[in-house]
Amino acid sequence: MRRLFTAVAAVVLAVVGLAPTAGAATDIEAALRKIPGLTIVKEDPAPAGFRFFQLTFTQPADHRHPGAGTFQQRFTLLHRDFAAPTVAFTSGYNVNTAPNRSEPTQIVDGNQLSMEYRYFTPSRPQPENWAQQLTIWQAAADEHRAVQAFKAIYPGKWLATGGSKGGMTATYFRRFFPDDVDATIPYVAPNDVIDPLDVYNRFLSRVGDDPGCRDALKAIQRDALKRRDELGAIAAADAAKRGLTFSIVGSADKSLEISVIDSYFAFWQYQKQADCATVPAPGAPAAVVYAWYEKVESLNTYSDQDLAPFIPYYYQAAAQLGSPEAYDGYLRDLLRYPGADQPKTFVPSSVKIPRFDYLAMPDIDFWVKSRGTRLLFVYGSNDPWGAEPFELGFGSRDSYRYYVPGGNHGSKIAQLPAADAAAATATVRRWAGLPPASGLTARSAPAGFPGFDADLTLSARPPL
Repeated sequence: MRRLFTAVAAVVLAVVGLAPTAGAATDIEAALRKIPGLTIVKEDPAPAGFRFFQLTFTQPADHRHPGAGTFQQRFTLLHRDFAAPTVAFTSGYNVNTAPNRSEPTQIVDGNQLSMEYRYFTPSRPQPENWAQQLTIWQAAADEHRAVQAFKAIYPGKWLATGGSKGGMTATYFRRFFPDDVDATIPYVAPNDVIDPLDVYNRFLSRVGDDPGCRDALKAIQRDALKRRDELGAIAAADAAKRGLTFSIVGSADKSLEISVIDSYFAFWQYQKQADCATVPAPGAPAAVVYAWYEKVESLNTYSDQDLAPFIPYYYQAAAQLGSPEAYDGYLRDLLRYPGADQPKTFVPSSVKIPRFDYLAMPDIDFWVKSRGTRLLFVYGSNDPWGAEPFELGFGSRDSYRYYVPGGNHGSKIAQLPAADAAAATATVRRWAGLPPASGLTARSAPAGFPGFDADLTLSARPPL
Protein backbone atom coordinates (compact mmCIF):
# COMPACT_ATOMS: atom_id res chain seq x y z
CA MET A 1 0.00 0.00 0.00
CA ARG A 2 3.21 1.61 -7.11
CA ARG A 3 2.45 1.43 -10.42
CA LEU A 4 2.97 3.86 -13.29
CA PHE A 5 0.69 3.47 -16.26
CA THR A 6 2.46 3.39 -19.59
CA ALA A 7 1.08 5.33 -22.51
CA VAL A 8 -0.03 2.01 -24.00
CA ALA A 9 -1.99 1.11 -20.87
CA ALA A 10 -3.68 4.51 -20.85
CA VAL A 11 -4.69 4.06 -24.47
CA VAL A 12 -6.12 0.62 -23.72
CA LEU A 13 -8.19 2.01 -20.84
CA ALA A 14 -9.40 4.87 -22.99
CA VAL A 15 -10.50 2.42 -25.66
CA VAL A 16 -12.64 0.46 -23.19
CA GLY A 17 -14.07 3.72 -21.89
CA LEU A 18 -12.69 3.70 -18.33
CA ALA A 19 -9.84 6.20 -18.32
CA PRO A 20 -10.13 9.77 -19.55
CA THR A 21 -8.25 10.64 -22.73
CA ALA A 22 -6.28 13.86 -23.10
CA GLY A 23 -8.58 16.82 -23.43
CA ALA A 24 -11.72 14.79 -22.80
CA ALA A 25 -14.30 16.13 -20.38
CA THR A 26 -14.98 12.70 -18.89
CA ASP A 27 -17.69 12.70 -16.23
CA ILE A 28 -16.72 10.99 -12.99
CA GLU A 29 -20.18 9.52 -12.52
CA ALA A 30 -20.08 7.91 -15.94
CA ALA A 31 -16.60 6.53 -15.25
CA LEU A 32 -17.69 5.08 -11.92
CA ARG A 33 -20.64 3.30 -13.50
CA LYS A 34 -18.24 1.35 -15.71
CA ILE A 35 -16.28 -0.18 -12.81
CA PRO A 36 -17.50 -3.79 -12.39
CA GLY A 37 -19.08 -4.47 -9.00
CA LEU A 38 -19.33 -0.77 -8.06
CA THR A 39 -22.66 0.83 -7.18
CA ILE A 40 -23.25 4.54 -6.75
CA VAL A 41 -25.50 4.84 -3.70
CA LYS A 42 -25.80 8.60 -3.98
CA GLU A 43 -23.91 11.80 -4.65
CA ASP A 44 -23.75 14.31 -1.81
CA PRO A 45 -22.87 18.01 -1.84
CA ALA A 46 -19.16 18.77 -1.83
CA PRO A 47 -16.98 21.88 -1.80
CA ALA A 48 -16.46 23.73 -5.07
CA GLY A 49 -14.10 21.83 -7.32
CA PHE A 50 -14.95 18.43 -5.81
CA ARG A 51 -17.62 15.76 -6.18
CA PHE A 52 -18.46 13.33 -3.40
CA PHE A 53 -20.06 9.91 -3.78
CA GLN A 54 -21.22 7.20 -1.42
CA LEU A 55 -20.53 3.82 -3.00
CA THR A 56 -20.67 0.10 -2.42
CA PHE A 57 -18.27 -2.40 -3.96
CA THR A 58 -18.84 -6.14 -4.28
CA GLN A 59 -16.13 -8.08 -2.44
CA PRO A 60 -15.62 -11.81 -1.90
CA ALA A 61 -16.50 -12.83 1.64
CA ASP A 62 -13.33 -14.94 1.53
CA HIS A 63 -10.66 -13.91 -0.95
CA ARG A 64 -9.08 -17.35 -0.74
CA HIS A 65 -12.38 -18.87 -1.89
CA PRO A 66 -13.97 -16.27 -4.19
CA GLY A 67 -16.89 -18.54 -5.00
CA ALA A 68 -18.03 -18.72 -1.39
CA GLY A 69 -20.26 -15.66 -1.46
CA THR A 70 -19.87 -11.88 -1.57
CA PHE A 71 -20.77 -8.81 0.46
CA GLN A 72 -21.19 -5.12 -0.20
CA GLN A 73 -18.40 -2.97 1.22
CA ARG A 74 -19.04 0.72 1.78
CA PHE A 75 -16.77 3.31 0.19
CA THR A 76 -16.80 7.03 -0.37
CA LEU A 77 -15.02 8.89 -3.12
CA LEU A 78 -13.95 12.50 -3.06
CA HIS A 79 -13.14 13.33 -6.67
CA ARG A 80 -11.13 16.36 -7.72
CA ASP A 81 -9.35 15.50 -10.97
CA PHE A 82 -8.61 12.32 -12.92
CA ALA A 83 -4.98 13.38 -13.27
CA ALA A 84 -4.45 14.22 -9.59
CA PRO A 85 -2.82 11.81 -7.11
CA THR A 86 -5.24 9.53 -5.28
CA VAL A 87 -5.15 8.62 -1.59
CA ALA A 88 -6.56 5.33 -0.33
CA PHE A 89 -7.76 6.00 3.21
CA THR A 90 -9.24 3.84 5.93
CA SER A 91 -9.85 4.50 9.60
CA GLY A 92 -9.77 0.75 10.23
CA TYR A 93 -13.37 1.08 11.42
CA ASN A 94 -16.50 2.48 9.77
CA VAL A 95 -16.27 4.84 6.82
CA ASN A 96 -17.18 8.49 7.37
CA THR A 97 -20.05 9.32 5.01
CA ALA A 98 -19.38 13.08 5.04
CA PRO A 99 -16.83 14.73 2.74
CA ASN A 100 -13.42 14.90 4.40
CA ARG A 101 -9.74 14.88 3.52
CA SER A 102 -6.98 13.05 5.36
CA GLU A 103 -3.78 15.04 5.83
CA PRO A 104 -1.98 13.38 2.89
CA THR A 105 -4.96 14.21 0.66
CA GLN A 106 -4.66 17.82 1.78
CA ILE A 107 -0.91 17.86 1.14
CA VAL A 108 -1.23 16.55 -2.42
CA ASP A 109 -4.63 18.17 -3.07
CA GLY A 110 -5.79 14.89 -4.52
CA ASN A 111 -8.69 12.50 -4.80
CA GLN A 112 -9.57 10.31 -1.81
CA LEU A 113 -11.03 6.81 -1.85
CA SER A 114 -12.18 5.92 1.68
CA MET A 115 -13.18 2.41 2.65
CA GLU A 116 -14.99 0.73 5.49
CA TYR A 117 -13.14 -2.11 7.17
CA ARG A 118 -14.82 -5.48 6.72
CA TYR A 119 -17.13 -6.64 9.55
CA PHE A 120 -17.88 -3.07 10.61
CA THR A 121 -21.57 -2.84 9.85
CA PRO A 122 -23.01 -2.78 7.30
CA SER A 123 -19.88 -4.09 5.50
CA ARG A 124 -20.27 -7.60 6.89
CA PRO A 125 -20.59 -10.89 5.00
CA GLN A 126 -23.57 -13.14 5.64
CA PRO A 127 -23.37 -15.77 6.92
CA GLU A 128 -20.59 -14.69 9.27
CA ASN A 129 -17.38 -16.65 9.60
CA TRP A 130 -15.17 -14.51 11.81
CA ALA A 131 -12.18 -16.86 11.93
CA GLN A 132 -11.93 -17.21 8.15
CA GLN A 133 -13.11 -13.80 7.03
CA LEU A 134 -11.86 -11.28 9.60
CA THR A 135 -8.08 -11.36 9.25
CA ILE A 136 -5.54 -8.70 8.34
CA TRP A 137 -4.87 -10.45 5.02
CA GLN A 138 -8.55 -10.52 4.05
CA ALA A 139 -8.85 -6.79 4.78
CA ALA A 140 -5.69 -6.09 2.77
CA ALA A 141 -7.15 -8.06 -0.12
CA ASP A 142 -10.29 -5.88 0.06
CA GLU A 143 -8.16 -2.77 -0.35
CA HIS A 144 -6.11 -4.39 -3.12
CA ARG A 145 -9.19 -5.18 -5.22
CA ALA A 146 -10.59 -1.70 -4.69
CA VAL A 147 -7.36 0.11 -5.57
CA GLN A 148 -6.86 -1.99 -8.67
CA ALA A 149 -10.42 -1.29 -9.78
CA PHE A 150 -10.11 2.47 -9.28
CA LYS A 151 -6.76 2.65 -11.04
CA ALA A 152 -8.81 2.24 -14.20
CA ILE A 153 -9.94 5.85 -13.79
CA TYR A 154 -7.10 7.24 -11.66
CA PRO A 155 -3.86 6.22 -13.44
CA GLY A 156 -1.62 8.63 -11.53
CA LYS A 157 0.29 8.24 -8.28
CA TRP A 158 -1.39 6.49 -5.35
CA LEU A 159 -0.76 6.88 -1.62
CA ALA A 160 -2.23 4.85 1.24
CA THR A 161 -2.89 6.26 4.68
CA GLY A 162 -4.86 5.88 7.87
CA GLY A 163 -4.71 6.80 11.52
CA SER A 164 -4.46 4.43 14.47
CA LYS A 165 -5.99 1.10 13.39
CA GLY A 166 -6.22 2.67 9.96
CA GLY A 167 -2.47 3.26 10.03
CA MET A 168 -1.95 -0.37 10.92
CA THR A 169 -4.29 -1.36 8.07
CA ALA A 170 -2.38 0.80 5.59
CA THR A 171 0.87 -0.87 6.64
CA TYR A 172 -0.55 -4.40 6.40
CA PHE A 173 -2.00 -3.60 2.96
CA ARG A 174 1.44 -2.52 1.78
CA ARG A 175 3.11 -5.61 3.20
CA PHE A 176 0.80 -8.01 1.34
CA PHE A 177 0.45 -5.93 -1.84
CA PRO A 178 3.65 -3.84 -1.95
CA ASP A 179 3.22 -2.60 -5.53
CA ASP A 180 -0.37 -1.36 -5.30
CA VAL A 181 0.52 2.15 -4.19
CA ASP A 182 3.56 4.39 -4.46
CA ALA A 183 3.92 5.16 -0.75
CA THR A 184 2.26 4.74 2.64
CA ILE A 185 1.78 7.32 5.41
CA PRO A 186 0.58 5.62 8.62
CA TYR A 187 -0.33 7.80 11.58
CA VAL A 188 -0.02 6.77 15.27
CA ALA A 189 0.02 3.08 14.31
CA PRO A 190 0.80 0.59 17.12
CA ASN A 191 3.03 -2.39 16.38
CA ASP A 192 2.53 -5.03 19.09
CA VAL A 193 5.07 -7.51 17.70
CA ILE A 194 4.98 -10.11 20.48
CA ASP A 195 1.77 -9.67 22.43
CA PRO A 196 2.87 -11.03 25.84
CA LEU A 197 6.04 -8.91 25.83
CA ASP A 198 4.79 -5.38 26.44
CA VAL A 199 6.47 -2.09 27.28
CA TYR A 200 3.23 -0.10 27.54
CA ASN A 201 3.28 -0.01 31.33
CA ARG A 202 6.88 1.17 31.44
CA PHE A 203 5.90 3.94 29.02
CA LEU A 204 2.83 4.90 31.08
CA SER A 205 4.86 5.08 34.28
CA ARG A 206 7.11 7.73 32.68
CA VAL A 207 4.85 9.48 30.16
CA GLY A 208 5.10 13.25 30.02
CA ASP A 209 7.51 15.35 32.05
CA ASP A 210 5.29 16.13 35.05
CA PRO A 211 5.22 13.47 37.79
CA GLY A 212 2.50 15.49 39.51
CA CYS A 213 0.21 14.93 36.54
CA ARG A 214 0.71 11.18 36.68
CA ASP A 215 0.13 11.18 40.43
CA ALA A 216 -3.10 13.18 40.09
CA LEU A 217 -4.48 10.73 37.52
CA LYS A 218 -3.69 7.75 39.73
CA ALA A 219 -5.16 9.46 42.78
CA ILE A 220 -8.53 10.09 41.10
CA GLN A 221 -8.60 6.48 39.91
CA ARG A 222 -8.15 5.19 43.44
CA ASP A 223 -10.70 7.67 44.72
CA ALA A 224 -13.24 6.54 42.11
CA LEU A 225 -12.83 2.86 43.00
CA LYS A 226 -13.22 3.62 46.70
CA ARG A 227 -16.44 5.51 45.86
CA ARG A 228 -17.67 3.08 43.24
CA ASP A 229 -21.12 2.76 44.82
CA GLU A 230 -21.61 6.52 44.81
CA LEU A 231 -20.32 6.95 41.25
CA GLY A 232 -22.03 3.74 40.19
CA ALA A 233 -25.39 5.18 41.18
CA ILE A 234 -24.84 8.15 38.86
CA ALA A 235 -23.66 5.83 36.10
CA ALA A 236 -26.72 3.60 36.59
CA ALA A 237 -29.08 6.56 36.29
CA ASP A 238 -27.31 7.64 33.10
CA ALA A 239 -27.44 4.07 31.75
CA ALA A 240 -31.16 3.80 32.49
CA LYS A 241 -31.78 7.10 30.71
CA ARG A 242 -29.87 5.92 27.66
CA GLY A 243 -31.19 2.35 27.73
CA LEU A 244 -27.75 0.82 28.23
CA THR A 245 -27.19 -2.83 29.12
CA PHE A 246 -24.05 -4.74 30.12
CA SER A 247 -24.47 -8.37 29.09
CA ILE A 248 -21.18 -8.60 27.17
CA VAL A 249 -18.89 -7.59 30.05
CA GLY A 250 -21.24 -9.02 32.68
CA SER A 251 -22.30 -6.06 34.80
CA ALA A 252 -22.35 -2.28 35.08
CA ASP A 253 -19.96 -2.51 38.03
CA LYS A 254 -17.45 -4.41 35.92
CA SER A 255 -17.75 -1.80 33.19
CA LEU A 256 -17.11 0.94 35.73
CA GLU A 257 -14.01 -0.78 37.11
CA ILE A 258 -12.48 -1.37 33.67
CA SER A 259 -13.29 2.20 32.65
CA VAL A 260 -11.47 3.53 35.70
CA ILE A 261 -8.45 1.35 34.90
CA ASP A 262 -8.42 2.54 31.29
CA SER A 263 -8.85 6.21 32.15
CA TYR A 264 -5.13 6.72 32.76
CA PHE A 265 -4.27 5.35 29.30
CA ALA A 266 -7.21 7.21 27.72
CA PHE A 267 -6.15 10.52 29.25
CA TRP A 268 -2.75 10.39 27.58
CA GLN A 269 -4.26 9.05 24.37
CA TYR A 270 -6.70 11.92 23.84
CA GLN A 271 -5.71 14.78 26.18
CA LYS A 272 -2.61 16.91 26.58
CA GLN A 273 -0.49 17.12 29.71
CA ALA A 274 -1.82 20.64 30.30
CA ASP A 275 -5.27 19.09 30.81
CA CYS A 276 -4.06 17.65 34.09
CA ALA A 277 -5.22 20.95 35.58
CA THR A 278 -8.79 19.65 35.15
CA VAL A 279 -8.29 16.44 37.15
CA PRO A 280 -10.52 16.54 40.25
CA ALA A 281 -8.90 16.10 43.63
CA PRO A 282 -9.82 13.01 45.65
CA GLY A 283 -13.00 13.71 47.58
CA ALA A 284 -14.40 16.13 45.01
CA PRO A 285 -18.21 16.00 44.60
CA ALA A 286 -19.29 12.83 42.85
CA ALA A 287 -20.98 14.81 40.09
CA VAL A 288 -17.72 16.61 39.35
CA VAL A 289 -15.75 13.36 39.27
CA TYR A 290 -18.35 11.71 37.06
CA ALA A 291 -18.31 14.63 34.63
CA TRP A 292 -14.51 14.40 34.37
CA TYR A 293 -14.74 10.71 33.57
CA GLU A 294 -17.35 11.46 30.91
CA LYS A 295 -14.73 13.61 29.20
CA VAL A 296 -11.84 11.16 29.60
CA GLU A 297 -13.35 7.66 29.81
CA SER A 298 -17.04 7.27 30.50
CA LEU A 299 -17.83 4.94 33.38
CA ASN A 300 -20.40 3.35 31.02
CA THR A 301 -17.86 2.87 28.23
CA TYR A 302 -18.34 -0.89 28.13
CA SER A 303 -22.09 -1.03 27.74
CA ASP A 304 -23.38 -3.39 25.05
CA GLN A 305 -24.52 -0.42 22.99
CA ASP A 306 -21.19 1.40 23.14
CA LEU A 307 -19.21 -1.79 22.51
CA ALA A 308 -21.28 -2.90 19.51
CA PRO A 309 -19.59 -0.72 16.85
CA PHE A 310 -16.13 -1.86 17.94
CA ILE A 311 -16.54 -5.62 18.49
CA PRO A 312 -14.64 -6.44 15.26
CA TYR A 313 -11.67 -4.48 16.63
CA TYR A 314 -11.68 -6.31 19.96
CA TYR A 315 -11.98 -9.62 18.13
CA GLN A 316 -8.94 -8.80 15.98
CA ALA A 317 -6.98 -7.63 19.03
CA ALA A 318 -7.71 -10.98 20.68
CA ALA A 319 -6.92 -13.00 17.55
CA GLN A 320 -4.04 -11.25 15.71
CA LEU A 321 -3.28 -7.62 16.58
CA GLY A 322 -2.43 -7.94 20.26
CA SER A 323 -3.21 -5.36 22.91
CA PRO A 324 -1.58 -3.42 25.76
CA GLU A 325 -1.28 -4.95 29.19
CA ALA A 326 -3.57 -3.40 31.81
CA TYR A 327 -1.87 -0.63 33.77
CA ASP A 328 -3.43 -1.44 37.12
CA GLY A 329 -0.75 -2.64 39.54
CA TYR A 330 -1.30 0.33 41.86
CA LEU A 331 -5.06 -0.40 41.90
CA ARG A 332 -4.97 -4.12 42.63
CA ASP A 333 -6.16 -3.82 46.25
CA LEU A 334 -9.34 -2.11 45.01
CA LEU A 335 -10.21 -4.39 42.08
CA ARG A 336 -13.11 -6.82 42.06
CA TYR A 337 -12.39 -8.20 38.57
CA PRO A 338 -8.61 -8.49 38.20
CA GLY A 339 -7.50 -9.65 34.78
CA ALA A 340 -10.76 -8.64 33.08
CA ASP A 341 -9.29 -5.70 31.16
CA GLN A 342 -8.39 -7.59 27.98
CA PRO A 343 -9.94 -7.79 24.50
CA LYS A 344 -11.81 -11.08 24.87
CA THR A 345 -13.89 -9.52 27.66
CA PHE A 346 -15.44 -7.18 25.08
CA VAL A 347 -16.39 -9.86 22.53
CA PRO A 348 -19.81 -11.55 22.88
CA SER A 349 -19.67 -15.21 23.87
CA SER A 350 -21.50 -16.04 20.65
CA VAL A 351 -18.37 -15.06 18.68
CA LYS A 352 -15.70 -17.72 19.02
CA ILE A 353 -12.16 -16.39 19.21
CA PRO A 354 -9.53 -18.68 17.64
CA ARG A 355 -6.14 -19.38 19.12
CA PHE A 356 -4.00 -16.24 18.97
CA ASP A 357 -1.90 -15.94 15.81
CA TYR A 358 1.59 -15.29 17.12
CA LEU A 359 3.11 -15.13 13.61
CA ALA A 360 1.00 -12.33 12.12
CA MET A 361 2.61 -9.28 13.73
CA PRO A 362 6.25 -10.51 13.61
CA ASP A 363 5.74 -11.06 9.87
CA ILE A 364 4.59 -7.46 9.40
CA ASP A 365 7.38 -6.13 11.59
CA PHE A 366 10.06 -8.07 9.69
CA TRP A 367 8.74 -6.84 6.34
CA VAL A 368 8.86 -3.19 7.45
CA LYS A 369 12.44 -3.59 8.69
CA SER A 370 13.74 -5.71 5.81
CA ARG A 371 11.75 -4.59 2.73
CA GLY A 372 9.63 -1.58 3.64
CA THR A 373 9.99 1.17 1.04
CA ARG A 374 8.50 4.67 0.97
CA LEU A 375 6.92 4.52 4.41
CA LEU A 376 6.42 7.60 6.60
CA PHE A 377 5.29 6.99 10.17
CA VAL A 378 4.02 9.79 12.43
CA TYR A 379 3.69 9.39 16.22
CA GLY A 380 3.02 11.54 19.28
CA SER A 381 5.65 11.37 22.01
CA ASN A 382 3.00 11.18 24.77
CA ASP A 383 0.65 8.77 22.99
CA PRO A 384 0.56 5.42 24.81
CA TRP A 385 -0.19 3.60 21.55
CA GLY A 386 3.24 4.72 20.34
CA ALA A 387 4.98 2.82 23.15
CA GLU A 388 5.47 -0.01 20.67
CA PRO A 389 5.87 1.71 17.30
CA PHE A 390 6.89 0.48 13.88
CA GLU A 391 10.65 0.64 13.55
CA LEU A 392 12.67 1.01 10.39
CA GLY A 393 15.46 -1.51 9.87
CA PHE A 394 18.37 -2.65 7.78
CA GLY A 395 16.28 -3.10 4.65
CA SER A 396 14.01 -0.06 4.91
CA ARG A 397 14.42 2.27 1.95
CA ASP A 398 13.36 5.90 1.52
CA SER A 399 11.38 5.61 4.77
CA TYR A 400 11.01 7.89 7.79
CA ARG A 401 9.59 8.14 11.30
CA TYR A 402 8.65 11.37 13.06
CA TYR A 403 7.43 12.29 16.54
CA VAL A 404 5.28 15.24 17.55
CA PRO A 405 6.75 16.54 20.85
CA GLY A 406 4.09 16.19 23.53
CA GLY A 407 1.71 14.85 20.89
CA ASN A 408 -1.18 12.50 21.58
CA HIS A 409 -3.14 10.05 19.41
CA GLY A 410 -4.20 12.84 17.05
CA SER A 411 -0.65 13.73 16.01
CA LYS A 412 -0.12 14.96 12.45
CA ILE A 413 2.62 16.17 10.14
CA ALA A 414 1.38 19.73 10.61
CA GLN A 415 2.13 19.48 14.34
CA LEU A 416 5.77 18.46 13.87
CA PRO A 417 8.58 20.97 14.46
CA ALA A 418 8.80 23.24 11.45
CA ALA A 419 11.85 21.59 9.86
CA ASP A 420 10.39 18.09 10.26
CA ALA A 421 6.98 19.20 8.98
CA ALA A 422 8.58 20.73 5.89
CA ALA A 423 10.70 17.64 5.25
CA ALA A 424 7.79 15.23 5.71
CA THR A 425 5.50 17.34 3.51
CA ALA A 426 8.15 17.50 0.77
CA THR A 427 8.57 13.73 0.96
CA VAL A 428 4.85 13.06 0.60
CA ARG A 429 4.65 15.43 -2.37
CA ARG A 430 7.71 13.84 -3.98
CA TRP A 431 6.14 10.41 -3.67
CA ALA A 432 3.00 11.81 -5.29
CA GLY A 433 5.03 13.13 -8.23
CA LEU A 434 4.58 16.75 -7.17
CA PRO A 435 7.14 19.54 -6.67
CA PRO A 436 7.89 20.80 -3.16
CA ALA A 437 5.33 23.27 -1.89
CA SER A 438 6.42 26.75 -0.82
CA GLY A 439 3.75 26.54 1.86
CA LEU A 440 1.02 24.23 3.04
CA THR A 441 -1.80 26.09 1.31
CA ALA A 442 -3.25 22.81 0.02
CA ARG A 443 -4.26 22.02 3.59
CA SER A 444 -6.82 24.80 3.71
CA ALA A 445 -10.46 23.85 3.40
CA PRO A 446 -12.35 25.51 0.55
CA ALA A 447 -14.16 28.66 1.61
CA GLY A 448 -17.63 28.12 3.00
CA PHE A 449 -17.04 24.50 3.99
CA PRO A 450 -15.22 24.62 7.35
CA GLY A 451 -15.92 20.97 8.21
CA PHE A 452 -14.29 19.67 5.05
CA ASP A 453 -10.85 18.69 6.34
CA ALA A 454 -11.35 16.15 9.10
CA ASP A 455 -9.13 14.32 11.54
CA LEU A 456 -7.87 10.87 10.63
CA THR A 457 -9.64 9.32 13.59
CA LEU A 458 -13.37 8.86 14.06
CA SER A 459 -15.49 11.45 15.80
CA ALA A 460 -16.82 8.62 17.95
CA ARG A 461 -13.88 7.60 20.10
CA PRO A 462 -12.45 4.26 18.93
CA PRO A 463 -10.41 1.94 21.20
CA LEU A 464 -7.29 2.93 19.25
